[in-house]
Amino acid sequence: MKLIIIFLSTLMVTLSLLTRSDTPMDFIEMANDSGYPVGEYDVVTQDGYILKLFHIPGDKSKPVLLMHGVIDSADTFVLRKKRSLAIALANAGYDVWIGNNRGNKYSRRHQYLDPNTDREFWDYSFHEFGYYDLPAIIDFVLDNTGAKSLSAIGHSQGNSIFLVLGATRPEYNERIRVLVSLSPICYLNNLKNTASQVLKLLPAITRFLSIIGQEEIFSEDTVFARVFRYICGSKKSYSFCTNEILFRLAGSDPEELEVDFYPSVIAHYPTGTSNKNAIHLSQVGARRTFAEFDYGYRNLDIYNTTVSPEYDLSKVTMKIALLAGLNDELSTIKDVTLLRNKLPNVVEYSVVNHKKFNHIDAVWGRNMHVYLFPIIFDILSKHG
Repeated sequence: MKLIIIFLSTLMVTLSLLTRSDTPMDFIEMANDSGYPVGEYDVVTQDGYILKLFHIPGDKSKPVLLMHGVIDSADTFVLRKKRSLAIALANAGYDVWIGNNRGNKYSRRHQYLDPNTDREFWDYSFHEFGYYDLPAIIDFVLDNTGAKSLSAIGHSQGNSIFLVLGATRPEYNERIRVLVSLSPICYLNNLKNTASQVLKLLPAITRFLSIIGQEEIFSEDTVFARVFRYICGSKKSYSFCTNEILFRLAGSDPEELEVDFYPSVIAHYPTGTSNKNAIHLSQVGARRTFAEFDYGYRNLDIYNTTVSPEYDLSKVTMKIALLAGLNDELSTIKDVTLLRNKLPNVVEYSVVNHKKFNHIDAVWGRNMHVYLFPIIFDILSKHG
């Protein structure tokens, strides 16, 4: 037992010494490097979180809001620089706004809570993203553009939050012209292989982290993130880290995530979120229903029912275009089809015409400008 303690202590000290030899470019630097100026704003939510919102100016009559997925940030939409979605939209004249949910590296602030010392800061899941963060961001964009509504593009959990918004604050449905839903996450009933196993392990992992007082996961300063980037941050680790980690979770597509670009992904992903967000996702998978956070015995006090209620997707009346992939291990065709059948206003449902299209291609794929962006622009021109 003593040897184990000594080993773990030595390991922790060693890991604490791991630092990046270089600092990756941030969102503004990547956008500037692609030829665009960027505005940055602080948006304050109703419950006091301070969110970073980026803006690439364009035609104010065509505002479009991009929202990232789980353990991700606004960086994901400019990682490919001139071949990125945000830059493609800017090139087409759109007024591009890119949001950051609470807790990630750009939105790790609060009016009076300190994320480093106050556990209450991390008391949120994707419910709060949809109920508090999105309304604050949408209102800010509309106030600054003078538009009555905006188009939106979400990736992965960046779509779940719009479903939460439409179901819990239905007045916002009219403020969304169309939601282009890339690899949407809602139901997790048909996860494949490793993704299914990881979801089952999440409750045990998050319980352990809570016991040791760690309510934040995947932050740049955590041991996990430092180890992950130390092991997987170079081209030499490409084969192991893509085949054994990224592709096992998302679906394999090495042609779209090539070795030269791969270190850029690892330098920016993952970024922080809360344990509670991970727990909520695991509950969605375990219950096989898209429902509010399950507080157990506290449900009666919070919801006036012993079971946390399902989100009423019939209230999500905004126009939605669902884009899915045959090779997506997280957002499976079966689960996206289930979502389509629950929503009242799906204007398009497309399976992307690339057999290996996986869960991460939509934001990091090398050739998305060829077989994904034209679909997005067509949807925006018809419904946006």
